Amino acid sequence: MKVCVGLSGGVDSSVAALLLKRQGYDVFAMFMQNWHDTEGTLHGDCEWEEDKYVAELVARKIGIPFYFVDLSAEYRRRVVDYMFDEYSKGRTPNPDVLCNREIKFDAFLKKARELGADMVATGHYCRKEEIAGADGTRQWKLLEGIDPGKDQSYFLCQLNQEQLSRALFPIGGLLKSEVRALAAEADLPSADKKDSQGICFVGKVDLPVFLQQKLKPVEGDVVEVFDAYYADSAKYRRDLEFLGNAARNGWDSLGEEELQELATPMDYSDIRFETETYRSGKHHTRKTRYKANPWGVVAGRHEGAQFYTNGQRKGLAIGGHANPLFVIATDIAENRIYVGEGENHKGLFRSVLRIAPDELHWMRPQLALPPGGSFRCRCRIRYRQPLQDCTLLMREGGLFVCFDVPQRSITPGQFAAFYALQDPSDPYDAPELLGSGVI
Repeated sequence: MKVCVGLSGGVDSSVAALLLKRQGYDVFAMFMQNWHDTEGTLHGDCEWEEDKYVAELVARKIGIPFYFVDLSAEYRRRVVDYMFDEYSKGRTPNPDVLCNREIKFDAFLKKARELGADMVATGHYCRKEEIAGADGTRQWKLLEGIDPGKDQSYFLCQLNQEQLSRALFPIGGLLKSEVRALAAEADLPSADKKDSQGICFVGKVDLPVFLQQKLKPVEGDVVEVFDAYYADSAKYRRDLEFLGNAARNGWDSLGEEELQELATPMDYSDIRFETETYRSGKHHTRKTRYKANPWGVVAGRHEGAQFYTNGQRKGLAIGGHANPLFVIATDIAENRIYVGEGENHKGLFRSVLRIAPDELHWMRPQLALPPGGSFRCRCRIRYRQPLQDCTLLMREGGLFVCFDVPQRSITPGQFAAFYALQDPSDPYDAPELLGSGVI
């Protein structure tokens, strides 16, 4: 069998190539360049020229052919343009998930097939298992990797069965420490190379500067929301009532309208500020200020609501608080961001999220929930978040993910990935990634 390894110059893909070569596969390596621009990138991080040089050295050391492919046009069109579009709408995309679906296991896979490859291998920490479906057809399950601190199945949550059928994950059954040890033992040039950070194939970026390539900065207000707002909010009280009903009678007891209400974020647009004039200083200069509002205060200014995301702490540059401020919501139309003080601020937490029908993806279509169906599973809403217990409810308006414990910073545009429950009696049971969708 002929296998193309996506060799990035990092230690993980290097060891993947090494293992496949030792297992007797007909292996060749291909390095893909997906980005040329440097605006907004932090110099020295993930520079493609250095990565390509190391990848070539690794291929030479292992003794496999090395090829180069430029997929930058595809990457810009299918990943980066998507990023800009999502941020412009006030959503926070995950480009790494898109890169795997659109580039590594699509555009790259097609190039590898043109060179005769039967399969494509990557250095992802996850595993694939073949099973027989109820109708006797071959199906592929995607499982978490062995290393709990490095599992990368979340980034592959949008792959389909055809893509999985062509994928190999040689290091999914290893710990990161074992991968490093194998690389050192084989004297691979990438053995001590640090893991890459930042956006897939772009590198570590100053995100506002990077986004300003297409999104113009526009000053707006930063509004701090006080606890008193929630005490007076009819929506907040309704949400508490619905959650109380769910706690007593189960999530299935809620109607679709109630679920939709819980999945809808708080809307702070009713926090308005009136101005008043006053005289200041010995010259009694007339000045204007906002009247006091028990619901909140204009705490500062920002350079564009599209540059901020839920849960963000850094970059606010607002002092005078005992505890850190966190972004709890953004309003692109009004160019406002809303913040709350402290890690337990009410605006940071929600118990239900909704995935629209056209944004829902099942890894194995046979697993799809029919309307009215429900089941228990576990979910994560960001990479490396511990799996959270939840109930999935399929309704006409979409899939509702109802968490046992309220979740912090549920962010529109991110991916929610759901996993099968583990067998508590089997310590080696790895949860299957069932599906995902855009929040």
